[in-house]
Amino acid sequence: MRVGILGGTFDPPHIGHLILGEYAADALGLARLLYIPAADPPHKQHEKKTPVEHRLAMLRLALVDNPRFELSRVDLDRAGPHYSLDTVRIVRQQYPQAEIYFVMGGDSLRDLPEWHRPTEFIQLCKLAVMSRPGAEVSPDMHEAVLPGLAQRVVMIAAPQIEISSTDIAQRLSEGRSVRYLLPDSVRAYVQQNHLYATT
Repeated sequence: MRVGILGGTFDPPHIGHLILGEYAADALGLARLLYIPAADPPHKQHEKKTPVEHRLAMLRLALVDNPRFELSRVDLDRAGPHYSLDTVRIVRQQYPQAEIYFVMGGDSLRDLPEWHRPTEFIQLCKLAVMSRPGAEVSPDMHEAVLPGLAQRVVMIAAPQIEISSTDIAQRLSEGRSVRYLLPDSVRAYVQQNHLYATT
């Protein structure tokens, strides 16, 4: 069995998260793709986030109709800071027979040597890398500092989706349309709870 991990703040979860998740699940033959909302990502500690209960509610709505997608609280139910290495360790304990794939963008692969204990990290999972606009990456790009990385990387062909939660939040704060950027259920939740409004 193959299990994928897709982490993020999901603030808000948008159609790009779902499209890329579907491409990853298909390309890797995943039995399950865990969407793991970040509680306290070390590289985003100074950014304002929507309260976690709202992010969880929106993500549940976004994932509800795909049986392969599952919301995981693995980063929410433990103290921070939260590193990907620890997340993968916990998921491996939950799925001891599974082959674990950590789904990331090309920009994350580019920055991998700066991650927390990257040598240990790549020994615990394979990296499913989706190339993003402007991120020129290859499986062997860090072989000199992370020997064996190239054998741990699977490149996934996926559409170049230039949609970001930050841009969507900005549009919402300006009262602009986000139709077709968010699942309808998420868009309704945002409106009902007056999220991302500046007043």
